[in-house]
Amino acid sequence: MRKIPTLFRRDPDDMRRVLPEVHPDCQWVLDGEGIATRKYDGTCVMLDEAGWWARREVKPDKTPPPNFRPEETDPTTGKTVGWEPIAQSSFAKFFDEAVANETGHPAGTYELCGPKINGNPEGYDTHVLVRHDAAKRFSQMSPDALIDHCREMGYEGVVWHHPDGRMAKLKVRDLPPNTRPLPPAE
Repeated sequence: MRKIPTLFRRDPDDMRRVLPEVHPDCQWVLDGEGIATRKYDGTCVMLDEAGWWARREVKPDKTPPPNFRPEETDPTTGKTVGWEPIAQSSFAKFFDEAVANETGHPAGTYELCGPKINGNPEGYDTHVLVRHDAAKRFSQMSPDALIDHCREMGYEGVVWHHPDGRMAKLKVRDLPPNTRPLPPAE
């Protein structure tokens, strides 16, 4: 899984926040293209013909783990995003619990969520796998309305999916409360 661009440009003075400027690769979202889905707060895993993998980010000064499959290197930070075999991941035992609770997983990407993942913001009692392609879909709403809805529901944010495979995301934490990334439409 490649790194998904954030809908709005990041503030170079505070990379935790966004500016009121659309990221050029994400204009399609504001043009009304694609489908908005819920962003789950867990860790990404993938099943393919070779087995299960965990998403892994490797800093430029670190040695990748054994059998690491790189996907993309960020030219700004030098971090490489890719996949490591799930069995060697720090999430392996939680993943094993999730797989033991469910059967029949089709190939694709999933969010591993549960009591020992990121402080369990999703509130699961056990570890589970949430299929990304089965994530809750939102009706057509503006990014502002979607973020307000996510705040109210306690969701991490939104991921938009374009029919051609592009994606964009926006996390609730990217925007301070009571702020709007763009001025109201006239």
